[in-house]
Amino acid sequence: MPMPTPMSIPMSARRRPPPPPPLPRRLRAHLAVAAARALATQPPARIRAFLSAASHGAEAASRRRAQMARDDVTTVSLVCRGSRGCVPRSVATALLCRMSGTWPTWCVGVRTIAPFAAHAWVEADGLMVGEDEPAGYFRPLLAVEPRRTARSAARVTTVTSRPASPAAVPTASTARPATDAPATPTGSAAGPSAGDLPAATR
Repeated sequence: MPMPTPMSIPMSARRRPPPPPPLPRRLRAHLAVAAARALATQPPARIRAFLSAASHGAEAASRRRAQMARDDVTTVSLVCRGSRGCVPRSVATALLCRMSGTWPTWCVGVRTIAPFAAHAWVEADGLMVGEDEPAGYFRPLLAVEPRRTARSAARVTTVTSRPASPAAVPTASTARPATDAPATPTGSAAGPSAGDLPAATR
């Protein structure tokens, strides 16, 4: 079974947390974090299926709404604020947006420069939310986008462009900081598609 690639340590994960939100928002954030932490222990296919179902009927989240959700999540959870918390952080952000009837685009991909590592994040209005890295720094392999029609299947986009390195969905239990990741030689073969993601790595 392919081993997961160590996840990255984005600069945004080292930010000082924003001021605490009002109590109702904190309670919703705690619920989203609890669900996300439980979901982050599941196989990638199950995470994708759950998020696809959750996105049914949701409007696209604005960048402002997605950023507020991310801030609330990182305020109430040390795990989501930590350098290894990209999976629960991104999932909790998406779930918290869903509580207001919206949905960002949830993404899993790889860093495009060495040391190569897997990362999970959310996007809104076509831009990464809460990530300090420039456009193109991460290359998505999988994306779960919002769908307005509840009867429609959630749109799960598989990005088939050539990633810089083979990668798997990062896990909360096996992920390591990117500083421990071995450098990938230049000119490596084409990376995996989303179908190559291990079905039982989480």
